[in-house]
Formats: sequence, structure tokens, C-alpha cells
Amino acid sequence: MADNNNSELVVVGGGPGGYAAAFHAADLGKKVTLVDPEPDPGGVCLYRGCIPSKALLHLANVIGEVAELENRGVVFGEPKIDVEKIRAFKDDVVLQLTGGVGRLAKARKVDHVRGFAKFTSSTAIEVRTEDKDRREIAFQNAIVATGSEPVHLPVFDWDSDRVIDSTGALDVPGPPKSLLVVGGGYIGLELGSVYAALGTEVTVVEMLPQILTGVDRDLVRPLSNRLKNLFAGVYTSTKVTDSKVQKNGMRVTLEGKGADDARKLYDVVLVAAGRKPNTEGLGLENTKVELDDAGFVKVDIQRRTADPAIYAIGDVAGPPMLAHKASHEGRVAVDAIAGSKAVFEPRAIPAVVFTDPEVACTGLSETEAKEKGIETSVSRFPWAASGRAQTLGGVDGLTKLIAEKNTGRLLGVGICGPGAGELIAEATLAIEMGAVAEDLVLTIHAHPTLSETVMEAAEGLFGAATHYYRRPRAT
Repeated sequence: MADNNNSELVVVGGGPGGYAAAFHAADLGKKVTLVDPEPDPGGVCLYRGCIPSKALLHLANVIGEVAELENRGVVFGEPKIDVEKIRAFKDDVVLQLTGGVGRLAKARKVDHVRGFAKFTSSTAIEVRTEDKDRREIAFQNAIVATGSEPVHLPVFDWDSDRVIDSTGALDVPGPPKSLLVVGGGYIGLELGSVYAALGTEVTVVEMLPQILTGVDRDLVRPLSNRLKNLFAGVYTSTKVTDSKVQKNGMRVTLEGKGADDARKLYDVVLVAAGRKPNTEGLGLENTKVELDDAGFVKVDIQRRTADPAIYAIGDVAGPPMLAHKASHEGRVAVDAIAGSKAVFEPRAIPAVVFTDPEVACTGLSETEAKEKGIETSVSRFPWAASGRAQTLGGVDGLTKLIAEKNTGRLLGVGICGPGAGELIAEATLAIEMGAVAEDLVLTIHAHPTLSETVMEAAEGLFGAATHYYRRPRAT
């Protein structure tokens, strides 16, 4: 071995979970080694996920807003797309943020080792560094934070440049004249929206009955209506059964409700059909760590694995695969290692789809509550009744509250509309604090704001909201 080191804590993976854990441990005075192949910490989120996609989505949303302003008397003319400048903007955002995280690592004296780690035992890893050197590091504790990667469906030829995953899509090739997005989850819809704004004819196929599976239908409806105008087609209960690379494109065979013309030709196919945990090649078989049937690392409420010295956080430890969930788990794991009684037991984890309109949910959905046998009261406040939504042109939005019927305790909130991702924080805090719907009613919200829709949705649980009246059903 070229080098031998000892570390109190080794963190394998430098994403939002990994670097949050490493930084927290360093702040507690621990000697920390962070192993990741990138020049600076950041992981998929900063380099190939959340951040670059949101940079592109911002541009897409601006293009959409400019187009809609024509109906309000402001005309800018047809936008001119400079793909090179768009790509440079996205890359600059990534560079600024990852560089900032790198400086924070140095300030905290975290030993960032660039390379790929493999567990050789329950107390040591071997790191294959960028210069092909091998370094062995002994540790007292380790945190696995290796994240996930896109699923590559075998029906497609992945050697062809006509087939891309979410990573390839963020490089903004083209844009192509036509794009088939396989998968109607948040990744497919977000990236599809980017390319549609850039002038690509986008078609989405989803094998399940609705897009954004797991989100209540009434919250998805405003987005579905918008996508009917933005995309060439959105086909649910439809799957790709065959594909063939041709000189003029990718010929695919569809099966299902949307398969009116079974064989279709697209310039590029974007496969966004889920992600899988990164556990292969980690050497976990040399430890006591156990995996479940889906390949995720089994953990307890402190994120400890079956191996007492090793913890796991983020995507590799199971869904939901969200950066903020990973960051929180990282702090819990470090606190547990430090001897605290900290546990990971959130009442609500917010999730946001950054489409236009945005969709955000936290806590239980109405469907989940029914499946758990919980009696609920549900209130919906349509944004057509919101003064602020009217000024923004977001009148097709919706705010939905789910409360326990007997107690009024908030169980879940869903929002569809501009800025839903920012509004969901209030709802998440309310659920975590054990608030009841009346607490939201009695909290004075600024006017005119979209946050008032949360207050008025809560009012609806007690009768009629101030700005929305639904006639009681006849008895």
C-alpha cells in the first residue's frame, strides 16, 4: 500500500448527505476523511442533478412566462436560443457551488481523498485514487453515502448517442427536434419541460396509470392540463416494448393506451425510469452490512447498519431519494456516532417537482391516509380565488390540506402552483410541530400572498374560507 491512515470517521460519498455528515462531524471535533472522486464535494445533486436541472428549469420557466405575457399586453418577440451560453450558465452555477463546498471542507480540515472506496473489513477501506495509487484507511466508524444512479432499461441500445439518461440530458445536446421521455416521474417531467421550452417536440410515456405516481390526482391535474399544451403527448399506462437505432432516429414500439401508432420515430430517447442504489463494488460483502431485496442498505432509526461500526444515509439507504432527506440523515448518523440519542423519525419530508406549475407535497397524501385506515377531513382551496395568484397568472393552482378527522391534527399538505416548493416549508413545520388546522387559521398571513392559500385551505376545514364558498350538500 502506498499510504496508511487512521480516521475517526470515514464518509464514502460526497453528496449532500455525505458532505453534510462530514462537516457536522468535523464541527464536533472529529478527524474526518471524505472519499469522493470529484474535485470538490457535491455529489450527483450539485454536479448532475438538483442544481444543474434547476438552473435549466429557471430558463425554461422564464421562456414560458415571456410567452404568456403577450396575453397581458407585453410582447418581447420570439426568444433566440443559444445552447452554448445556456450550457455555460449551467456549468458556472455548478462550479460556483461545488467550489464553495470544497472551500468549506478545507476550512473544517476535512481530509478530502479523491478516489473510489472499497471496504476491506468492518474497520478499513482501500481507496483507488485518481493517480491509480491505492491508499488504505483504518476507521472507527464509517458512513456509506454513495447515492444512486439512473436505471438503464435493457430495451434500449445504450451504446447509441440517441439514448440518454438524466446525466446526458443535462449536457443539453441539440436540442433535438423530437424527444421521447420514458418515465413520467419528476425527473422526466422536469427535463422534458426544459427541452420543450428550447423548441423540442416532447412526448412522455409512463407505464403506470398517472404521471407523478404517489401524488394525489387532484394535485397532478393542473400540471397535466399544462403539459397537454407544452408536450406533443403524454401517454400513461404505456410502455416501450422494443427499440431500434436507425440513421434518421430511434424507432420505438409502444404498447398501451397511448399506442395508437405503435411504432414511432424520435431523434433522441431520454430514459428517466427510476434510479438504483450505488452499492456495487463497495466491498460490503467484506463487512456485516446487509442489503434488502431492492439492493438498499438496511439501517435502523439511527441509520446504523447490521455492522455496528458502519452507517448508511441518503439514496443508498432507501427512498425517498431526496437530497434534503440525505442531509438530515447525515446529521442524525453523526450525532448517533457521537453518543447522542438522535434518531431519524420525521413526520414529514417535503418533495417538490419543479415543473410549471410546481407540485409540492409533505406528510401523508389523502391516498396514503386512506390506506392506513385514518379517518380524515380534506380541504381544497382553488387558486382562482387567490388575489395574488390572479396577478401571477397561476389561477389553475390548488392547495390541499389533510387533517385527522377527530383531532384536526395536520397529516399532510399538497400544493400545485407557482412557488409551491417555497410554500411547502410552512406546512412541513406545522406537521412536525404537531399543529392542528386551527393553528394555521389563527396565524396571520401577509396579504396578498400565495401563502394565504394555506390559511384559507385550513379555514375550509371549518366551513367556508373567506374567499371561497362551496354550497353545503343537501341532506
